[in-house]
Amino acid sequence: MVTTPRIWLDGVAATALPLPDRGLDFGDGLFETLLLKQGEPLLVDYHWQRLEAGLLTLQFPDNTLKHARQCLSLACDALHELPWAALRLTITRGTAPRGYAPPAQAAPRVVISAAPLQQDRREPGSPAKVGWADIRWSAQPLLAGLKHANRLEQVLAAGEAQRRGLDEVVVLDQKGDVSSVSAGNLFIVEGDRLRTPALETCGVAGTRRRFVMERLAPALALHCEETHLSPADLERADEIFYCNSLRGLQSVGELGGRAFTHFPVCEALHQRYWELITC
Repeated sequence: MVTTPRIWLDGVAATALPLPDRGLDFGDGLFETLLLKQGEPLLVDYHWQRLEAGLLTLQFPDNTLKHARQCLSLACDALHELPWAALRLTITRGTAPRGYAPPAQAAPRVVISAAPLQQDRREPGSPAKVGWADIRWSAQPLLAGLKHANRLEQVLAAGEAQRRGLDEVVVLDQKGDVSSVSAGNLFIVEGDRLRTPALETCGVAGTRRRFVMERLAPALALHCEETHLSPADLERADEIFYCNSLRGLQSVGELGGRAFTHFPVCEALHQRYWELITC
């Protein structure tokens, strides 16, 4: 059984990345983080669709997505014995002459890394302790929604949470509206309604965010809307949760000075999530 991280470069097992590479030089690329159950990537179509949109925006060659699919299939074949695994698929524009300008004939690289996850992902975690971040996301509408390789802001936000002994931090945009947590999308519960921040100028269009909006909310007769949320909206919410591909749905037990003690909607969403995602 695989017990250590595995790495593939363009579908071949590897231990090093050829240099130079524009992904390392400029963050010129995209990535997806997938949850695998016995080698099967969950919600993989959602990942491919987001990746395709990003490749189009960044003007990668037309055959890049097909190549990435082939590489992922090869990696997953080697991971079927693992109950759970975390897999990162990164696409860079590859090598090029010096300078920011992309090469006229790019040769993208697909780098995949995977590692086993010990905990059964279906087990709900303890409610998270969350605070307000000092950092704010930069505004760039062209890149809003994409999971591009420039993650320095997220590194700073996650470091802030770590230093403060928090599980996560809520990050605002440049206008002071709520955007997300450092590594996931955010929802608030108001009665039978779910509300999540719109992604107009920043943030990632998460696969689990989309799943909540398209599948989970309707399954539980909950109305869901994308909107502008203020910090005050979170402070008076009935419940708060955030989501990402590895964690699934995570309820918030504390935000700033407020404690949340009842999670009926979050618990129902968590149960239904795993019923739908693994069927």
